Amino acid sequence: MLIRNMKGCVDLILALVLFLITYVLLLVLPNYRAYIALTSAALFVILGIIPLNKVFFSVDWNVIMMIAGTMGIVSLFIESKMPSLLADMIITRMPNVKWAIISLSLFAGIISAFIDNVATVLMVAPVALTISKKLKISPVPGIIAISVSSNLQGAATLVGDTTSILLGGHANMDFLDFFFYRGKLGLFWIVQIGALMSILVLLWVFRKENQKVEVKERTVVEDYFPTILLVGTIVLLILASFIPEEKKPSITNGLICVGLMVVGLVRETARSRGFETVKKTFKEIDYFTLLLLGGLFIVISGITEAGVVDAISELFVKVSGDNVFLMYTLLVWASVFFSAFIDNIPYVATMLPVTGGIANLMGTDPTVLYFGLLAGATLGGNLTPIGASANITGLGILKKEGYNVSAKDFMKISVPFTLAAVTSGYVLIWLIWR
Repeated sequence: MLIRNMKGCVDLILALVLFLITYVLLLVLPNYRAYIALTSAALFVILGIIPLNKVFFSVDWNVIMMIAGTMGIVSLFIESKMPSLLADMIITRMPNVKWAIISLSLFAGIISAFIDNVATVLMVAPVALTISKKLKISPVPGIIAISVSSNLQGAATLVGDTTSILLGGHANMDFLDFFFYRGKLGLFWIVQIGALMSILVLLWVFRKENQKVEVKERTVVEDYFPTILLVGTIVLLILASFIPEEKKPSITNGLICVGLMVVGLVRETARSRGFETVKKTFKEIDYFTLLLLGGLFIVISGITEAGVVDAISELFVKVSGDNVFLMYTLLVWASVFFSAFIDNIPYVATMLPVTGGIANLMGTDPTVLYFGLLAGATLGGNLTPIGASANITGLGILKKEGYNVSAKDFMKISVPFTLAAVTSGYVLIWLIWR
């Protein structure tokens, strides 16, 4: 018994040290995150912290397949030019630049509730650039508004962001659960209230931009099938949510996303009689993120096996004094702070099991803590230029156009925008789920 306890203690310390080194390296070397996570996962196995027969089952294949399949479908959707047509249709109905930029920001938010945030920025930002060039105004505020808006809606639906997919996998939440969960309003509506609050900020930022704007040439869409695929994905995910968990495979959502991507690729191959679209689509899949997540799943399984997650959970409970509201507040605002400087994917992946452990120790429903974690981590990335991939992408587009945006200029918009969205979400989640 003593030897077994000593081994458990050694494993815990070893796992904790290895995890801390892994996380530091993830922060310091962002371009090598996938390789760091995979190397760390291999060390957890080699050192015997996680048994070899548990490695395969440590990876949430449903999450991996959902992300890969959705990325493929989105690539086909973008290639069809449908997002550009939708943007054109919106702008033609706007009276001036102020409402054109705000409508584009809202459009980016709506699109990013179903499509990757970076892809959304790449689709919508060029429209804002075109407007700015025609009217000879700076595109900086408009691109920043589009970037932070696209990041805001990531927590709205199951497929809106990688963090949402992670929560769905961890808490067994389906597509409809993000709208109504256990008879109460879900994250979708909370995010929309946050979006409405942030519009007030954008109205103030663009209050002087009253120049008229018009679209002379509307984008032409020649293939509507990718749009049908995207809508079909959402519909099938909704239908799958009605099937009881015990009667469907654990990778159901992943099979839906990958299956429809394959349908789209087969059709494109037959239609073009070539493999160019297939090659392009597979290039658009972010394998780096998939490998990062695969490695992180194993690392998290390792620290759970060694008792590190339980130890961290106990520490959080002690700090909060076993007070649920204090713990909720700590999770939300700590998540906002950390996500302002580090990638929220490894952060959320790590904190989900910790949050579940905290709720278990406190004897409370974990939902309010899960929702608080996701809201803080997803919206917190908007605080700084480096806090979210969407922000980095937007600033990269501006740099190519010759605009070097300082952190100060970015945060003039991002800070009030983020605080308005997070504060409203913080209050609503507690009122609904406390």
